[in-house]
Amino acid sequence: MSIQTNAADIVTVSVMGQVANPSLSGLPAEPYRLDADGRAFLWPTFGGIVYNVTVGDSAFGWSGDCIHPSVSIAHPDANKNRGLNVFACVGNEALIVSGTTKGARGVVTGKSGRFSDQVIIHFDSQTRRKIAVDDRILVKSEGVGLCVPACPDVHFKSLSPALFDALPKRIEDDVLMMGVCAKIPPHLVGAGAGLTSEGGSLHIQSTDRAELAKLGLDGLRLGDVVAIEDTDSRYNHGYLRGAMGIGIIGQTDGPRAGYGPGMTVVMTAPAGQLGAYDAPGTNIADILGLSA
Repeated sequence: MSIQTNAADIVTVSVMGQVANPSLSGLPAEPYRLDADGRAFLWPTFGGIVYNVTVGDSAFGWSGDCIHPSVSIAHPDANKNRGLNVFACVGNEALIVSGTTKGARGVVTGKSGRFSDQVIIHFDSQTRRKIAVDDRILVKSEGVGLCVPACPDVHFKSLSPALFDALPKRIEDDVLMMGVCAKIPPHLVGAGAGLTSEGGSLHIQSTDRAELAKLGLDGLRLGDVVAIEDTDSRYNHGYLRGAMGIGIIGQTDGPRAGYGPGMTVVMTAPAGQLGAYDAPGTNIADILGLSA
């Protein structure tokens, strides 16, 4: 369904980052993390160029901790990196501007890192094999300021107008209804709660595998569009009865308590102005035509 937005008035501006190297904290000296049962593990985590995990793949089952599919970028200057993370939107075009793959194009698929550290970009597997850490990637940022005049209480976050136009949706009784693969109950909302909703990610807690299976969430894929119940993300992420968010699964599961598949929140409303209906298979890999 076509719904009018203010896309013609949105400012399009460039932001840039470099392919981020995975990093480990210098202290403590051991690089291990603890899983939900207190066992030490050492697995790859977010950052870098991931050759074998792609949008459309399962969000579960990988021997990794919150892995970003494809390529993660960041800016070495903290303030400029904040600009990159806030202004880049899911669905934006990305352009490699240095290195052997200069001129190759990709698509922003999420935001993540511990504190809004990185932007996640999809490139096809052939391009990924040639990209190098520190290659510079420019994002054609478009989406901050997006709104639907008919639904003024719906706040948009990190969503390109083109992707919004392509998502399944309708308006019913002044409520913006979005087609989703699944609904996430508030008791499963984990890491990211309390932090700003302008960047970074909000996680689905996945320690309780039986609960995930009961709710049908154990089949989620990277790129799936989901509804987040009773969660208000207008400014910071937090619990609020009657609120709702719409998120896109941007990173994989992990073994730590409080963590699981990470979502980039792209819409939110506080009191019933945003709703969701079942639309199985709604995934940005298909909607955006992302090739493996």
